[in-house]
Amino acid sequence: QEYRVTFVVVTGVLALIVASPALSRLLVYPRTEFFTELWILDADHRAEDYPFNITRNYSYSVFLGVGNRLGYCGYYLVEVKFRNLTQSGADSFNRTASSLPSLFNVTAFVADEAVWELPLQFSFDYVWDEGRSKVDFLGLRLNDVWLNMTDYTVSWDPDKREFRGFLFFELWLYNASSNVFQYHGRFVGLRLNMTAKTL
Repeated sequence: QEYRVTFVVVTGVLALIVASPALSRLLVYPRTEFFTELWILDADHRAEDYPFNITRNYSYSVFLGVGNRLGYCGYYLVEVKFRNLTQSGADSFNRTASSLPSLFNVTAFVADEAVWELPLQFSFDYVWDEGRSKVDFLGLRLNDVWLNMTDYTVSWDPDKREFRGFLFFELWLYNASSNVFQYHGRFVGLRLNMTAKTL
């Protein structure tokens, strides 16, 4: 009698171990985390070789991606912005957007558990001032759309020894209750050095 009980218990445990991979495919566990992913990849779809030394009028390529893990179809807005060292960007700690104006907006519907990716090609047109103390921007070409940047400047950073600017992308999510896009607490960006070489 004791051997029979032991045999049944051992057989049952082994059956559960063998069947667990198949059962895990049949069982649906409730989702506990709901979020959105936002990323930039380089021209080779890697997180390695990002554009940095920017040659005037030269075209650079990156990929902007959004992954929806909200549990429902998300309606997203991406605001494209540019800032220099003295201007404020988005704040990760307080989850607040930058107060700078958007240069360009992109909207997309992304289904739950889906990924949306946008290839971006951009180039800057800019000039140096006479004393070579700052860079004055003329415009940004983004996917063949010309964006006016005549009010934008970048000053020399003596610590880094570069004319440093930041091209960044803020993610906003449509709130159906209030009928507005709200900042979704996510942004990604590229640190850029304007080398003032001309093509």
